[in-house]
Amino acid sequence: MASRSCANILDLVSDKLLDIPQTPRNLPRVMTLPGIINGYDGDSDSVSSGSPERKIIVTNMLPLHIQRDPDTLKLTFSFDEDSPYWQLKDGFSPETKVVYVGSLKVEVDASEQEEVAQKLLEEFNCVPTFLPRDLHNKFYAGFCKQQLWPLFHYMLPICPDHADRFDRVLWQAYVSANKIFADKVMEVADPDDDYIWVHDYHLMILPTFLRKRYNRVKLGFFLHSPFPSSEIYRTLPVRDEILKGLLNCDLIGFHTFDYARHFLSCCSRMMGLDYESKRGHIGLDYFGRTVYIKILPVGIHMGRLESVLNLPITSSKVHEISQRFKGKKLIVGVDDMDIFKGISLKLLAFECLLQMNPTLQGNLVLIQIVNPARSTGKDVQEEKRETYLIVNRINETYGSPDYEPVVLIDRPVARYEKSAYYSMADCCIVNAVRDGMNLVPYKYIVCRQHSPHLDKSSMLVVSEFVGCSPSLSGAIRVNPWDIESVAGALNLAITMNDSEKKLRHEKHYKYVSSHDVAYWARIFMQDLERASKDHYNKRCWGIGFGLGFRVVSLSPSFRKLSPNYIVSAYKKSNRRAIFLDYDGTLVPQSSIVKTPSEELISILSTLCNDPKNTVFIVSGRGRSSLSEWLAPCEGLGLAAEHGYFTRWSGSSEWESSIPATDLEWKEIAKPVMRLYTEATDGSSIEVKESGLVWHHQDADPDFGSCQAKELLVHLENVLANEPAVVKRGQHIVEVKPQGVTKGLVAEKILSRMVEEGETPDFVTCIGDDRSDEDMFESIRSTVLSASATSKPDIFACTVGQKPSKAKYYLDDTADVIKLLGGLASASDPKPGNTARFQITFDTIF
Repeated sequence: MASRSCANILDLVSDKLLDIPQTPRNLPRVMTLPGIINGYDGDSDSVSSGSPERKIIVTNMLPLHIQRDPDTLKLTFSFDEDSPYWQLKDGFSPETKVVYVGSLKVEVDASEQEEVAQKLLEEFNCVPTFLPRDLHNKFYAGFCKQQLWPLFHYMLPICPDHADRFDRVLWQAYVSANKIFADKVMEVADPDDDYIWVHDYHLMILPTFLRKRYNRVKLGFFLHSPFPSSEIYRTLPVRDEILKGLLNCDLIGFHTFDYARHFLSCCSRMMGLDYESKRGHIGLDYFGRTVYIKILPVGIHMGRLESVLNLPITSSKVHEISQRFKGKKLIVGVDDMDIFKGISLKLLAFECLLQMNPTLQGNLVLIQIVNPARSTGKDVQEEKRETYLIVNRINETYGSPDYEPVVLIDRPVARYEKSAYYSMADCCIVNAVRDGMNLVPYKYIVCRQHSPHLDKSSMLVVSEFVGCSPSLSGAIRVNPWDIESVAGALNLAITMNDSEKKLRHEKHYKYVSSHDVAYWARIFMQDLERASKDHYNKRCWGIGFGLGFRVVSLSPSFRKLSPNYIVSAYKKSNRRAIFLDYDGTLVPQSSIVKTPSEELISILSTLCNDPKNTVFIVSGRGRSSLSEWLAPCEGLGLAAEHGYFTRWSGSSEWESSIPATDLEWKEIAKPVMRLYTEATDGSSIEVKESGLVWHHQDADPDFGSCQAKELLVHLENVLANEPAVVKRGQHIVEVKPQGVTKGLVAEKILSRMVEEGETPDFVTCIGDDRSDEDMFESIRSTVLSASATSKPDIFACTVGQKPSKAKYYLDDTADVIKLLGGLASASDPKPGNTARFQITFDTIF
């Protein structure tokens, strides 16, 4: 289906979907006065109310149990103490107020909504969203469960029978529902003081709506499901909108590094964003904001589980199980009935185990507890049919009147009963083919610690595709698709000696007990506080429409360079120095044609012909290209290869900054670069007179970046005793001589002007990449130190809104040409003065 703009996505939604009852007006509102924070232009944040700090937890469903009284028909509520969203409050200080925003598990009539909302807010600190039934079905059962959830679990809609194809009507419902959630959060949030924590894939574009309303909102997101590899995620038609939604957060949490790595790869491949680790924290620079990535698996509530284990009914059930399966080894599995839990594969492995080990027949029992299915699709029905088919076959083949190899419990099972089975099982197996964060192994470990057995031990067989697998280093990890290896793992688990079982159990219990749900919540919130602490140190403003909205966050002194402002200063000045980068500044970086346009040649010629001006192109390109392309600009100075070669005009000679004999290291570096070029498809070597550049912009983004990091280290090692510097730039690794930078050449040109008694009172420097940052820094220190009497006008300007040492920015090369055109129009050209700075560089370098 052809892509459609989402700039006004809500206009695409039917009136019926958006016929949402308004929030009761007697709900107390924290935010009442819109305004702009003093000193921060362009922000739409509201003023602080001075209320104490709160945590606002936003989830698809509120952590509540709901019942309707059969006599009065009134709804009664209580907290769901088994919900991790309710349990996470234990990670906060007792003074912290936790407010929940989410939907209810039952539909509430419009006439009851105001009363229910008031009751939930006053008694439970809960704010219900009240989605209409049709919208909720299309949002949750439709887009979330039929499209996002299968895709995130690596199920592609290759054919109609395999999965549901993308449906834009369901996507519109997803957008509408997220907008409603955002409205509810906005009604109770104080963005200056509150921290907002959004949970799971149901609300992945909610951050965009919140960030659009409050640019400095303190916003975290945690994904409880897997995040698929970029090859899978890229098939989603609305992939960019969801990625941008997540990037509007300050902190994004994942269960495992694999999930985080996949997300970062998507950001790199689809949005060109690179990440780096800063003091152990992974950060993405996104329009001046640092979006932090956190790998933090969720834990269980130790106290809640231990209290269940101490119940008399649990002890009674433990005794019942021990009597029923006396003398037999037990393997337990607890899974939802869905196609990703691998129940049928587990049963096939158990069947294989009994077949390969006849001595286990009659002595080994698999207790498989099946939680009720969360959906009723055809895939679930097929999985259920296959499960019963395999169970019946195993029991008929290997069972007897007093022995049932597989006990299938397909009904709602109370926590105490599950805990009892955990306590009595010699082994627990989680065989999911794909799962976010399965807490069954954690619960099993704690239950075994409190089991009636004197020797505290446990054994785990865990699929390597489950989120908890990396944190359970003592578990036997398996590929659930390899049935024979899973059977072998089960055999190893039940036959392992007791001392090793105990050591593995102790290691697991130490981890589980110290990394509980309170630890998870506390660490995530600490990182969110750190990630959002610099919100008010920068100016920020929103750009973009609809779901493409994002916030630009830059230094308070960083602003767009006004052509009128610089032209005014230009006219008043008597001596000027103008430094210009070439690629990405005068010619678009993405342009295939790198030669200058006639307009650019005319502007540069006009600027050079003004006797008050000294104009230099300072580029990383070679001197032959620059001199050929810019030959019509006779009075233009050129600094090629970052200043290794320099000439003051077209008629003067090129001068090099260091002797050619000092470049012998090139013969050392070239074979190393050639080795990486041969191993990296799409990479190439650019040979310059003063150095070498390895390009990987056409290589696979992840592999190219990985190779670049390795090449950087390799070159630094082999050139450790050589007069060369190895630097990494945007899609390049460059080796160049020591003492050659754009900053040094600008400094030397300015110093020469000062020595000649031509101290500039107007300096403009425009560039777009890292190498230009050296110029921005050096021109300021050089000019200010030389101008003791008057303060010169300095215009250091970067191309693009991004963190920079420059004070100003321009959006793109078109803006640069427009600005230079304005300066040219204000110039007073006198062609006879173009050669006045034709001097040798012997005295400079």
